[in-house]
Amino acid sequence: MKETKQFETESKELLNLMINSIYSNPEIFLRELISNASDAIDKAKYLALTSNGNIALDDYRINIALDKKNKTLTLSDNGIGMSKDDIINNLGTIARSGSKDFVKKMKDNKDAKDVDIIGQFGVGFYSAFMVAKSIEVISKKLGEQAYHFVSDGQENYTIEECEKEGVGTDIIVHLKKGNKENSYDEYLEEYRIKELVKKYSDYIRYPIQMMVTKSKPKLDKDGKEIEGKYDEYQELETLNSMVPLWKKRKSEVKEEELNEFYKSKFSDYEDPLLSIQLNIEGKVDYSALLFIPSHQPYNLYSENYDKGLQLYSKGIFIKDKCPELIPDYLKFVKGLVDSDAFNLNISREILQTSPVLKTIADNIEKKIVDKLKELKTSDFDKYLKFWSAFGEHIKYGIYSTYGFKKDLLADLLIFHSLKEDKYISLKEYEDKMAKDQKYIYYASGSNLDSIKLLPQIEKYKNNDMDVLLLDNRIDEFAISMMREYDKKEFKSIASDTTDDISKEEQEKLDTVSAEHRRLLDNLKESLKDKVDDVVVSNKLVDSPVCISTKDGLSLEMEKTINEESTDGEKVNSTKVLELNPEHELFKIFASIEQDDEMVKEYATVLYDEALLLEGYDVSNKQDFVKKLNALIVKAFQK
Repeated sequence: MKETKQFETESKELLNLMINSIYSNPEIFLRELISNASDAIDKAKYLALTSNGNIALDDYRINIALDKKNKTLTLSDNGIGMSKDDIINNLGTIARSGSKDFVKKMKDNKDAKDVDIIGQFGVGFYSAFMVAKSIEVISKKLGEQAYHFVSDGQENYTIEECEKEGVGTDIIVHLKKGNKENSYDEYLEEYRIKELVKKYSDYIRYPIQMMVTKSKPKLDKDGKEIEGKYDEYQELETLNSMVPLWKKRKSEVKEEELNEFYKSKFSDYEDPLLSIQLNIEGKVDYSALLFIPSHQPYNLYSENYDKGLQLYSKGIFIKDKCPELIPDYLKFVKGLVDSDAFNLNISREILQTSPVLKTIADNIEKKIVDKLKELKTSDFDKYLKFWSAFGEHIKYGIYSTYGFKKDLLADLLIFHSLKEDKYISLKEYEDKMAKDQKYIYYASGSNLDSIKLLPQIEKYKNNDMDVLLLDNRIDEFAISMMREYDKKEFKSIASDTTDDISKEEQEKLDTVSAEHRRLLDNLKESLKDKVDDVVVSNKLVDSPVCISTKDGLSLEMEKTINEESTDGEKVNSTKVLELNPEHELFKIFASIEQDDEMVKEYATVLYDEALLLEGYDVSNKQDFVKKLNALIVKAFQK
């Protein structure tokens, strides 16, 4: 006898919300129905395993059938099935969780933790009304009567006894008529169903099968193939791979498999540079497959690039990009994470904030960094390939966190240096420091050749001291955030600090400064719009002048900030013009020291020459050359 039942009052509102609001993408209805079928099979399998042989294990499977004529999609399972009360409780009361009730009953059973339950049946089931005008459910529980449920997702539903062979559930989705926005007929196409199963349910542990149309060459009466003629036939095909690659033991997975998986999954034409497979058991259990590409993604620096790892829960695809799982500086990393511990909302579309997510994200970050450190030690040539593509991102990781991650990332850094014709690490630099060397010295510029020509670097060459050469825009910003490495402070050779000058050297500089105070003061006054001070220096050997800076903002940093400024605001470093008292040019200026006007007139020569030596252009080249020539002529006249 058919019974018509009204949905509970609160369920009507939730039902409307479910169909029209909670789910944003109609295609996920198939994921939800397959997940429910997997859930039902999990329960049946568990009960069989704990029945002391009273219930036989079945050949568990999920079947999809398409009927274009009647516009129906049928999904069948041979799981636990539902009694009349189960149907009323799970389908007649929206969002009641059969799975939660099942786990609750098993909570005192020591094996209950091994039962893998997916989601909330009632909630997932009603997602199908995004594409369905009505849904039929035919279900039979072991040893009980079968029942037929019908609903159009509106006010009520009907339920009546029926006949069904075998236990399990058949869900018959009667598809809506298509419109301009949605063509629901797409869910009657074999290729589309294959695509959706592959996307969302490829790793469901039970086979998902469907009769698919195939073709073979048509044969003539003699059994020979007729060119261009084919016979179509139907064949039962398993649509999912079932066992996720990331769930296998590392020893069972070949590098070739990982490479092919990566290229197929993330649409790359090259093998990954590095693959990282994680199966973590502990406070939070999760599996992950992570890949570092061998080259930069073409859109890595575009506004349209979305970072994040694919998210799976119990093998079911949940989200394509989960940005919370990867820090910004590792945004180039591709991969996926699968865990039973994720806190999902009822639509399984949005990941709610949870400590579990942060725990997994922190662990993944550390695992990636550790793997890169291993690569740097074991295969430096391969690491150089990584560094060429993504080294800037590691430095950005230090800079963007204001040095918070310096201990984590410092040993990934490599730089060219003055003495080494190759990249070296900070540890290698430190190991070769002289015993009395207090600082890790560095110099910055637009390229290696220009840095090696800096006037300040001459002193370090003469003293056989190494200097790190920072030729990337972000280098100096990262170093400034680190401040030190292994308790050794970083120091720019362009800094004007003199705390590493001997007492004797300082006394000599003080004497020269006192003797030529008038010259220095006049130069400072003449260049007051360009520099903050003019001093004599012990930094220089062959060069006459250089420019140093104060307060941690170098010329290169000033240039970078101003070039990237979007609001027109400019920054200015605190500049000091340093003169080499042993150079002929200084002696020429000393010879005209008493002529204040002449000193002021030619002051820009020293400043412009310093700019040129630092690798920058002068503002007025003609004026510079004219004044320099005049000074040369004056020197020869004397």
